[in-house]
Amino acid sequence: MIGIYRNTFAKVPVLTVVDDSKRDQPLPVFIYFHGFTSAKEHNLPQAYMLAQKGYRVLLPDSAYHGERDEDLAKKELDFKFWDIVYQNLKELQDIKDELDRLDLVEDRRIGVGGTSMGGVTTSAALTMYPWIQASAVMMGSPKPVEFAKRLIDAMEQAGVDLPMNHSEKEDLYKSLAGIDLSMNKDKLLGRPLFFWHGDADPLVPFEHSYDFYNEAIEHYKNPENIRFLREVGRDHKVSRFGMIEMVNWLELVL
Repeated sequence: MIGIYRNTFAKVPVLTVVDDSKRDQPLPVFIYFHGFTSAKEHNLPQAYMLAQKGYRVLLPDSAYHGERDEDLAKKELDFKFWDIVYQNLKELQDIKDELDRLDLVEDRRIGVGGTSMGGVTTSAALTMYPWIQASAVMMGSPKPVEFAKRLIDAMEQAGVDLPMNHSEKEDLYKSLAGIDLSMNKDKLLGRPLFFWHGDADPLVPFEHSYDFYNEAIEHYKNPENIRFLREVGRDHKVSRFGMIEMVNWLELVL
């Protein structure tokens, strides 16, 4: 039987989805981050599917989300998008360290994935953590510099009063360049990487992930280790088909 446990890892609220009979055993681990304004519970379907395949799946709540909600106004939360991504990246290492301390990881088999903002986090994490063995980016952008410029441009065109001046914007872009996977393809190291994206996504540009995939595949000696699944006409919502394909692919590589 698959169990769902509410707990914490490194002070981060987490749902752990795992086979009850193997709850205390070392298992391959997959850490999955939710999207902006979402919460850990919204990713239970793919977590359950992965747990059925023998994985221990951790679903963390990002800062200002889920159990960590601080009831911020939407505008205020929008301005914290990149702060949340950076906090995710820090907490990912903290969670990994806690898993190691508890001896819950089998043979260093740890994967990371996420939806939308969680996919942005996943792509950035690949620039930082060589211990990640496989990843799944579900409608996320591996081009955070371009994505940040797009978001800020949209706000400015809408007449939003941004809490940053020109110099601060440039500092943000410079900082994001360090975790921009499209600018750091050497950090891929041939690791298995799965992309799913609907080509009618109005929020996260389909072209960011698709163009990156076409550029990145040249860095793979084994091109089967990187896969892009395009869903025609799909908007900003992961389909059941996309979830199943992600799970089946991960079972082969992690």
